[in-house]
Amino acid sequence: MILSNACDYGIRAALYVATQRDRKFVPIREISEKLQISFHFLTKILQILTQANLMTSFRGPNGGVAFARDPNQITLMDIIQAIDGPGIFEKCVLGLSECGDEHPCPLHERWAEIREELRQMFQSNSLARMATKIQQKGFRITDYLGNPNSTIH
Repeated sequence: MILSNACDYGIRAALYVATQRDRKFVPIREISEKLQISFHFLTKILQILTQANLMTSFRGPNGGVAFARDPNQITLMDIIQAIDGPGIFEKCVLGLSECGDEHPCPLHERWAEIREELRQMFQSNSLARMATKIQQKGFRITDYLGNPNSTIH
C-alpha cells in the first residue's frame, strides 16, 4: 500500500460525497456506514480535508460534509497532499534518507518513473470525473459487496 489508511479512506469518502451530487450535505454517519469506515476515524480524516479547504461541514440534523469548491476542480492529488503530504513523491521506496541521483538505491530509477506516473494519474483525475466512472461503470469504493443494485458497492 503506497497511501496511508487515512488517505485511502479520505479518497473513498470524497468519492462517495462526489457521487451524491443532488444533496447539499452528506451525513458523516452515512458515509461511515456505507464505506465501512470507523465513524471517529472518518471524522478526523474529514476534519483534515475541511482544514485544507477541500470540504466544508455543517452541524445539526441536516448537517454533514460537502465540497468547499466544485469537485471538477478537486483532484485525487489534492486529497493525497492534504492527508499524506508529498512524501510518496519525494521519498525513497526503500526508505533510505540520502537516496537520489548521486547515491541511488537499487530501485531508484524505476521508482522515479513510477512516482511520476502516479503523480500524473492523481493530478489528472478529479473527484467529479471519478464519481462519473463510479456511477456509469459500477466501480466500487468499499469492500462491502452487499446490494448488487447499488451504485456504491
